Amino acid sequence: MNSSDSSWIFSARFDSCFILAPAILVSLFAVLFSDQISQMEEMPSWLWLVLIVGIDAGHVYSTLFRTYLVRDELQHRQALLTLTPIVAWIAGCLLYSIEDLLFWRVLAYLALFHFIRQQYGFMMIYGRNERDLPDYYKKIDKAAIYLATLYPVIYWHCHERAFNWFVDDDFIQIDSTLLSTLVAGLYLVVLLLYAMKEFVLWQKMSLFNLPRNLLLFGTALSWYIGIVAFNTDLIFTATNVIAHGIPYYGLIWVYGYKQARMTSTAYLKPWIGRLFNVKAIFGYFGLLFALAFFEESLWDNLVWREHQPFFGFFSHLPAIDSSQTLAWLVPLLALPQTTHYLLDAFIWRLHRKDTEWKAILFYNVERRS
Repeated sequence: MNSSDSSWIFSARFDSCFILAPAILVSLFAVLFSDQISQMEEMPSWLWLVLIVGIDAGHVYSTLFRTYLVRDELQHRQALLTLTPIVAWIAGCLLYSIEDLLFWRVLAYLALFHFIRQQYGFMMIYGRNERDLPDYYKKIDKAAIYLATLYPVIYWHCHERAFNWFVDDDFIQIDSTLLSTLVAGLYLVVLLLYAMKEFVLWQKMSLFNLPRNLLLFGTALSWYIGIVAFNTDLIFTATNVIAHGIPYYGLIWVYGYKQARMTSTAYLKPWIGRLFNVKAIFGYFGLLFALAFFEESLWDNLVWREHQPFFGFFSHLPAIDSSQTLAWLVPLLALPQTTHYLLDAFIWRLHRKDTEWKAILFYNVERRS
């Protein structure tokens, strides 16, 4: 018996392509072409457009299809959806007023938490049908996925890296290689326990959960390759963005696909539901790319001034130098990200039984794997 047969979110083919493969493929690409990548002085402009605008910023806006564009969400989470961006912007303004680095540091750790929890969430989703197994099996799974992300992060805090999350010094540096060594030892022990657990499941019960194991493998590989194995900004950015953003795109598309088939009035407008169709896939990505492109054009023309060739039509906008203006402008421009990070902590809660999102995500529709 293969326990993965009923563990897929949509289908073996879809999950493999959009949720599981991205982390593995980008990591293998980074290893194979590491010499060429390390010789690049900066990220090519076209690659920046794909990674940062298309995937990183674009996936943030896909949260709209899970929140503000859904009738039931607007009705049942009105306070959450209204107050989250307001509180986030006010808090951001206060932090930036104290010190700009403090704002970026808090945002970086919030993003880190979001990235880690996404991998944990996928791990739990793929293990959802293993409720009859001993509790300590699930604890081993949780420890494995958390350490697959936390060990590289702790290593980053204990060793200087040639990259950052948002800006220089946004992560705190800890002068303790001993800490990273101890966590590495713990990580190896947990991985050994995980391997032993999987061996027992296969030998005694003929159970092997392919998507769960691929999820852990891809997470461990991409976070280690991007942060520990190489000290290159481009490799970190590629592994970080692709392993996180593409699976989120896929998750939202599957959710929307199933929701639109459960009820034709799920979204505020009928055309929104029609985006979740294979024939309209370019419309789905195109809309999100357009929103991300508009946001990045504001960032680049008002704050960064780093990619002017892409955003020439906004070149008449003045670059903002006033610290007082930046104190409210930067948190405002960052609001899509901040709101995305915060709302995700609520809309995908795992430990509530029979939640509506689970009923939709695991809804069976006719499909080919």
